[in-house]
Amino acid sequence: MKTLLVDDHGLFREGLAMLITQGFAQLQLLQAGDLAEALDQLQAHPDTELLLLDLALPDSSGASGLRRLREHAPQLKIVVLSADDAPDTVLAAIDAGAAGFIPKTARSGLMQQALRTVLAGGVYLPPAVLLAPRAGVDSDAADADAVAGLTPRQTDVLRLLIEGKPNKLICRELELSESTVKTHLASIFRRLGASSRTQAVVAAARLGLQLGPAASPPG
Repeated sequence: MKTLLVDDHGLFREGLAMLITQGFAQLQLLQAGDLAEALDQLQAHPDTELLLLDLALPDSSGASGLRRLREHAPQLKIVVLSADDAPDTVLAAIDAGAAGFIPKTARSGLMQQALRTVLAGGVYLPPAVLLAPRAGVDSDAADADAVAGLTPRQTDVLRLLIEGKPNKLICRELELSESTVKTHLASIFRRLGASSRTQAVVAAARLGLQLGPAASPPG
């Protein structure tokens, strides 16, 4: 799996690159120091599947760079790396299409655990977000039994939702109509006790969901 690490702090980037290459032999790691270089790398390597993104770059800040990357490569799974792990920052990143959020202050062991969660199809969020009532998720409604009741196709939709995919791309990948995807999302939200895509992702992270590849037959 080709992975692009985007961070303008050379020492942090090199240290994380070493951690990744030592712990995840299946990843082919590319690097970029700013958004422009990241876009060039994606142009040269369109088969890149995972992108690790610092929110504070010389040529972008906040979720704006994340949105530009999603527009350029909507198939990408993007995980944010940031020193600012305030709940509002984390939720804004998820709302912009991030598939996870790893604080830069995390120790190496936690960093590896978070990356393993993402690579296994899950979503990693800082504990402060998972425990915060302001995230807006009804934790009593979002339980493992409810999620176990999802149909295979609803599970596929949830997997792509966790990856930050927009509805149009979910439709394309699963060969479903937009109305069918919206129906599946409504069922998913209801079972997770959520009322938005961001809340659903937070609920999935709270439950530690790790979803495998899509089921083969469309429907």
